[in-house]
Amino acid sequence: MSDNVRHVANVPLEAPFDGPDAWGTDLAFQGDYAYVGNYQGFTVFDISDPTDPATVSRVVCPGPQNDVSVHGDLLFLSVDEPRDGPGCDSKAGEAWEGIRIFDISDKKRPKYVTSVATACGSHTHTMVPGDEDTLYIYVSSPGPFGETPTCKPPHNIISIVEVPLKEPEKAKVVAEPVVFERPQADGDLAGCHDITAYPEKKLAAAACFGDGVLLDISDPLQPKVLQQLTDKENFEIWHSATFNNDATKIVFSDEMGGGGAATCDSNTPRTKGANAIYDLKDNRLTLRGYFKMPREQEPNENCVAHNGSLIPVKGKDVMVQAWYQGGVSIWDFTDSSAPREIGYFERGPIQASQGPVIGGSWSAYYYNGYIYSSDITRGLDVLEIDDPLTNPAKKVKMDVFNVQTQMSYGQ
Repeated sequence: MSDNVRHVANVPLEAPFDGPDAWGTDLAFQGDYAYVGNYQGFTVFDISDPTDPATVSRVVCPGPQNDVSVHGDLLFLSVDEPRDGPGCDSKAGEAWEGIRIFDISDKKRPKYVTSVATACGSHTHTMVPGDEDTLYIYVSSPGPFGETPTCKPPHNIISIVEVPLKEPEKAKVVAEPVVFERPQADGDLAGCHDITAYPEKKLAAAACFGDGVLLDISDPLQPKVLQQLTDKENFEIWHSATFNNDATKIVFSDEMGGGGAATCDSNTPRTKGANAIYDLKDNRLTLRGYFKMPREQEPNENCVAHNGSLIPVKGKDVMVQAWYQGGVSIWDFTDSSAPREIGYFERGPIQASQGPVIGGSWSAYYYNGYIYSSDITRGLDVLEIDDPLTNPAKKVKMDVFNVQTQMSYGQ
């Protein structure tokens, strides 16, 4: 760890989420609770005492990746693998993939409500509010991998699911817009990997494998392309996006190697497997710089830019970000052309007799004074940073936090 970072707590993966296929994935927050996705289901944690997170419940519901978000009494899971049915008792098959919906009004006993099949499944998803009774979910999914019943070519769309909040069991796909102004740059994969919406600004940023796309979401059912970006020299997989608080910048990440490669070594340029920082003005994006965590990793460590969030500091642009086995990096991009790391946490390589294994921090997010990291194989980590630059963020309190649906934290 850097001197300004403290490791506060760790909750290891426990049965039934402790097998070789039980990878920890994404996080969402609501009040005193954290929800952590896992390839085998999800866990609800009580984080009222961040130094001692307590497990409230575990729901076994297999389906990669099980990325998670929460809204009121509803929880949503992304399933990006064909199953033989939509329920939690399903097995690998060819009949269904998409979004699962749960009732979490009782945190100790979440209940499965329904599911919605979406084209090529759901790798990730993003909530976009409609009216007070309606929630929209933008579903990002790659494909096609050959022609299967759940993923037919061409796949140049996102799926939009409408969720009637008073009758969530009636959720359904209501639109499948094409979100590209020209053909995608990646010839092997189509669709999008991840979309970050900023509803207050009526904007969204889509990371779509070979392309980055800026969208106008004034009408949530008809997103309009404002700009489509490519970076064939440096970016391999446009993975995710983060707006700064005033939406004058977007950080796009490149998941070079798909998360399984060692791209943080001396053999990989500092502009690859990294973040690209774009300034945003008059609905146009201009590239200003790149950031890659500066600590060289070993050749057996999968390491690349992955999921992160803003640290809410007035007048500054600061992020915390997961880098798989590269750990957690805290960095300042207030100067778009000269970003710098200000803190970090990492464990070093996983020692395995069978050779390199996948591991490390999948998602690292700042929530109400602490950093929460979902480690693929080592469970939930809680970190704290004590730094003059980031300490003002401790005054910002959030009631709910879904990273793919950004909310301003005030000025």
